[in-house]
This record gives sequence, C-alpha cells and structure tokens, in this order.
Amino acid sequence: MKLGYLFSGQGKQFAGMGQDLYQQEPIYRQTIEEASQILGKDMSDSKIFDDPANTQVSIVILSTGIYRILAHDLGQPVGATGLSLGEYSGLIAADSLSFEDGLPLVGDRNHYMDQAGQHYPGKMAAVLKANANLVDEACRVGSKVGPVYPANYNTDTQIVIGGSAAGLNAATEYLHEHGIKRVVPLKMTVASHTPFMQEASDELSKRLQTVNFQDPDFPVFSNTIIKPFTRLNVKQTLVNQLVNPTHFNECLKELLNLDANVLIEIGPGDTLMKFAKPLICNADKFHVDSVQTLNQVRSNKKLVK
Repeated sequence: MKLGYLFSGQGKQFAGMGQDLYQQEPIYRQTIEEASQILGKDMSDSKIFDDPANTQVSIVILSTGIYRILAHDLGQPVGATGLSLGEYSGLIAADSLSFEDGLPLVGDRNHYMDQAGQHYPGKMAAVLKANANLVDEACRVGSKVGPVYPANYNTDTQIVIGGSAAGLNAATEYLHEHGIKRVVPLKMTVASHTPFMQEASDELSKRLQTVNFQDPDFPVFSNTIIKPFTRLNVKQTLVNQLVNPTHFNECLKELLNLDANVLIEIGPGDTLMKFAKPLICNADKFHVDSVQTLNQVRSNKKLVK
C-alpha cells in the first residue's frame, strides 16, 4: 500500500465541523487543545471554530488533527498535494512548517485576503466541459472589457475563472458562443489566484520573512509550480500562489507517478476526490472529515491491520 494525501481547501466547511472527532478521538482532541494554546482562544467551541473569520485556520486545524490520526493508524504517505489553503496543511503534515508557526500564519493570510477582497472585489465562475485553450482565449477576449483570468485548473474539463464582473460576463458570453453551456457563478466576493490578490500577496511576502521552513519529510506538490516544495522555494511559491492559477490536476498526476494506490482526501468535503475521479479509477479512494468517514477507512482491511 502506498498512500497519497489530498488536503482540502476552502469551500466545503460546515457547521459543527470536527466536533464529533473532538468528542471521540484523543489525538484530535489533543490537536484542538494545542491549537487553542497557540491561538489563545478555545477552538473546541464550535462558535469560534465555525466563525468565518477563523475559516482558514479551522480547516488547517481539522486537517492536521485528521492527518495525525491517520499517521498513527496508517503511517507516512509517499506524497501529498492540496488545493490552495490545503498546501499549508500538507506542509504542516510533512513537518516543513510547524503547527505553532503555521496557525498564526494562516490566520494572517485569511486577513490579508479579506482585505484585498474589500479593496479589489471580484467574482468567480466555474467553466464546465471546456478545455484550457478555450478558457484561456475566453479570458483574453473578456479582458478587453475588464480584467479576467484563469484561476483554478481543477481538471481537464473544469476550470475556474475570476476577475471583474464585466470581464467575467464577457468571457462567459464568449464561452457560450463557442458551445460551452455551463458557466456556473460561484458565491465569491474575491477573485483568488488572480492579480486581484496582489495586495494580499505583498503582505504575505513580508509576513513570511519571520517564518522558518524545513525540507518536507515527504513530497508536497505545489499547485503553483507543479513541483515539490523545498525549504528554498517554499516562501516565494506561497507568495506567488495568491496571484497565480492553481494546477491541482497536474499535481495529482505527479502524485500518481509516485505509485500512490490509496488516495485519502483530508479536510472538509470530497471536492478533491471528485476532481480526481477521472484519473484514479484503479486506486482506492476515501475522504475523511468526520468520525463516520474515518471509520470507513479503519474498516477497510487493506488499510488498517
């Protein structure tokens, strides 16, 4: 068995997230207690954990607690990747970034992105059943009206675009004219992974000067450069991540090249598993964000002996 981990990003967080794990899993409970000490607030309180101001931090805490359980039960993976925020969870899991340094860093990242979104509001939409060349061309055409960019290359046929309302509308019109029926607006007020996040990227660059990183214990593939993070490239890559598109699909291919034959998504929801489905038909796949989904892993005799 060769494990590959996928760390969830934002978007599928839910009310009461992690509460069942806190009640029933000692390793998870210890993680929450450690996080509460680091942050100076009670992260076992669902009102605090679910507060939108804490979303990014809470997802990383949840993912770290679950990773620690799985590391105890299953051992170390051959590699990992995450979607955007999920890369921070992956770096913490691989001991490249300490939990103690990582949580305040992620909290500040959340704040920087919120501020940038207020100063440079944007919109995003998912383009379904279109190839990258067509989406790129739609963004070029749309940008004549207002800035719009490819933001997330999630699969070969699911790409998110983001930017100004005018640019997004023009790109959408171009896609419809070229046979793309579904361009789905997302409930976003920021255009992540586009130049609209330049202010946040600049602030993060300054903040990262105070953070220490080590080489990861296992490869964690960056969505930005489609290569593993290293101690030397990690800071600039995380800065660039905020203003450049993600390439989750290509990172998944790199993970599969390591012969990972069991993939587990760690964190809220199963979005990454859905993205991965066309590529991993021969791999066992799971997602874990609750006691119920954790027990599905534990009940698989091939995984836990």
